[in-house]
Amino acid sequence: MAAGDESIPRLYTRTGDRGTTGLAGGARVDKDSPRIRAYGTFDELGSELGVVDASLPESLGDVRAVITRLQHELFLAQSELAAAPGGKVPGARIQHRHVRRLEEDIDRFDAAHPELHSFVLPRGSRPGAALHVARTVARRAERELWALHRTEPQREELLAWANRVSDLLFALALATNHALGVAEVAPDYSV
Repeated sequence: MAAGDESIPRLYTRTGDRGTTGLAGGARVDKDSPRIRAYGTFDELGSELGVVDASLPESLGDVRAVITRLQHELFLAQSELAAAPGGKVPGARIQHRHVRRLEEDIDRFDAAHPELHSFVLPRGSRPGAALHVARTVARRAERELWALHRTEPQREELLAWANRVSDLLFALALATNHALGVAEVAPDYSV
């Protein structure tokens, strides 16, 4: 295995039947604790990105490559959040280089569509719409991370990375729609 040396001997353990779940290192916390909500929402985001990937045409290999890399980065974030506070921190985790790379991708994909002059409806092509769903899940994951940060401070790199993910997904949605010939629709506030 590339990282973590995880071993998953079976799919059920029965240890969570009373409303707790285990963290790396053996500590147990409530299944609805801020830590579990944060990494659970990042897990949900990774699954949403799988839906995006499944809907991308071959012509959008550059988008697919970014989505795949982002799914890998989500595992870095989740492994960090799965470690008990004060416990052993995983060696591989989100770093400043990940934040910088997201910013480079945002700039690249933001330049790949016409300039916006208003908000847009979250729609478009099938993969574009799926990217908008992923964007909203990314924002929720970021909110969950900040809720955890209030009681258990998190690293600046992880917080910055979480903030950039939804920006990247927005840029990808717009670039994908544009590449597939689907125009954006501005909200009609007169309805």
